[in-house]
Amino acid sequence: MIPVSRIPSTTLHAVISDVDGTLVTHDKVLTARSEAAVAELRAANIAFSIISSRPPRGLRGLIDRLGITAPVAGFNGGALATPAGAVIAQHLLSPAAARQVVEMIGAHGAQAWVFCGPDWLARDREGPYVGLEQHTIGFEPTIVPDFGSALDAAAKIVAVSADADLLTRLEQGARDALADRATVVRSQPYYLDFTHPLANKGVALSELANLMAIPTAQIAVIGDGGNDVAMFERGGLSIAMGNAEPDVRRAADFVTDRNDQDGFAKAIAWFVLGGHRSNAPVPRPACAGVDDASRTR
Repeated sequence: MIPVSRIPSTTLHAVISDVDGTLVTHDKVLTARSEAAVAELRAANIAFSIISSRPPRGLRGLIDRLGITAPVAGFNGGALATPAGAVIAQHLLSPAAARQVVEMIGAHGAQAWVFCGPDWLARDREGPYVGLEQHTIGFEPTIVPDFGSALDAAAKIVAVSADADLLTRLEQGARDALADRATVVRSQPYYLDFTHPLANKGVALSELANLMAIPTAQIAVIGDGGNDVAMFERGGLSIAMGNAEPDVRRAADFVTDRNDQDGFAKAIAWFVLGGHRSNAPVPRPACAGVDDASRTR
């Protein structure tokens, strides 16, 4: 957790954002206001990049539309890539850990997806959330009878279920069973992500910072999920979305509006470009145009 005594950075040279639940709406739409906010960052000579649970291949549309020129991170940091999609570095699950993960997912009654190289592998085209994921990342899964050799080079495995309590039980058991052999985090209430121990958004932030030659203390980060807390802990300024769970909001320096209410754009306008980063609470009347943006502590 971020210490209560933490003082957010007053010098920012980059913003790194989560994607789903943060940069885009619930319907996976990049609003004109969010697109304009990134353009305003560029005009202010503040670099912009993204760290997402999506595969790098699934980020291309956003990269092109937003004119991102910095490296990006997919699979929660499991793969760092150029804006053109060339892999710079990757952290893959060990084959033994990958096979154990798939076994645990099946034993709990959830569906497993495996991301290996540019491919998304699934065993049931009609399974839960397949259509949503296809809409989100922009390509179809490859349907396979079993995952076979893909588990020798898996960047991310996802447990998928509409039963949030089931995933909670799986998450608790998996963390104990896998110990230091995997990062286990919820990217959505219905997705439980398994990646290499170094494939987390905190490490990814540090790796992108090195590639961009910008200290992490001069980078603002923004996100909505439990997997975003790791980058909150390393960034110079952390902002949680209003749609984030309470624990995530408490882990951030500030909270902005919801993703369906242009919370990303409001955060850029108020906290990053507007410079409202003092320890005092933000008075709501003074937050015109920002709605529910506020400090968390």
